[in-house]
Amino acid sequence: MPKPRKQIAVNVAAEFMSRCFAPGETIGILLRRQSPAETVQRVVTRECALATRYLGWLACQNATGSNVYVAANPLRPGSRNRTKECVAEVRHLYLDLDSDGETRLAELRSSNSVPIPAAIVQTSQGKYQVLWRVEGFTFPQQESMLKVLALTFGGDPACTDCNRVLRLPGFLNQKYDPAHLVMVEYPSDSISHPEDFRLDIQTIKGGPIRGPFGPEKPVGKRSHSEQDWAWVLRELDRRKDPVKLTRTLAERRSDKPDPMYYAQRTVDVASARLWLLEGVPMADVITMLQVRRRFEIPDTLCSARAHEIALTAQRMIVRKKIA
Repeated sequence: MPKPRKQIAVNVAAEFMSRCFAPGETIGILLRRQSPAETVQRVVTRECALATRYLGWLACQNATGSNVYVAANPLRPGSRNRTKECVAEVRHLYLDLDSDGETRLAELRSSNSVPIPAAIVQTSQGKYQVLWRVEGFTFPQQESMLKVLALTFGGDPACTDCNRVLRLPGFLNQKYDPAHLVMVEYPSDSISHPEDFRLDIQTIKGGPIRGPFGPEKPVGKRSHSEQDWAWVLRELDRRKDPVKLTRTLAERRSDKPDPMYYAQRTVDVASARLWLLEGVPMADVITMLQVRRRFEIPDTLCSARAHEIALTAQRMIVRKKIA
């Protein structure tokens, strides 16, 4: 017997956006269709997004194959797109648990180092997006804390941008057949502050740290991200062109909300790791990363990004030696 198809619940989506955004705020909404490949971005007010007619349009798009995402942070009034420069303020911290989600979520729930999340979104069976409603975070503080959260709880370290989008609860995750209804629970109504997250790099160094693509698994049971990582390492070791690798990986992972960002980061972290293992000085690794992406990433971000990626690769090497 075929499994019954889940029903779209626009009331769930409306409640989620009502809780996450204040009246009058600007929201970024993304629709992504895999076949044929198509991406549609809309920037609307909260009132427009909650209107019955607009929710009906989103439901129609979702029912015919589009996945529905919403930006985690509000945008500046008058924005026309969802770039980092358009983000108005840090509203949420978030954590993607795409591998061994049940275990990692249980660890997070039992941790005394982080406050109770404001929302836990189940994007599919065993996969979660955890959100904390926050105040008092600058954009650099947010990005740093997102990396620490990912390292601590085994989340996806690529999901650290302030313009990140999340699957919108109440709609179907069309990645699966039958499609999975994205669900949400609200463990807390509280707003958290920087001092409520008792985590830092030094604490992590003394505790269990997971790799950027989850724990080691037997071949054949790796997640998609782990398979991507292994493939990129092999191709770079064969001296394949990293720019072509990036384009190929982005095409292969069109299921990601931002495939190009994911591909750039995966290839660059892998490259930095190989260079460091070959004895290339850290300063030269940073320079090579900057040169590689100088035409793709704004100058104001390129340098900081190169430093962060080089340090991430260095920590990966250290952890491997300790393990």
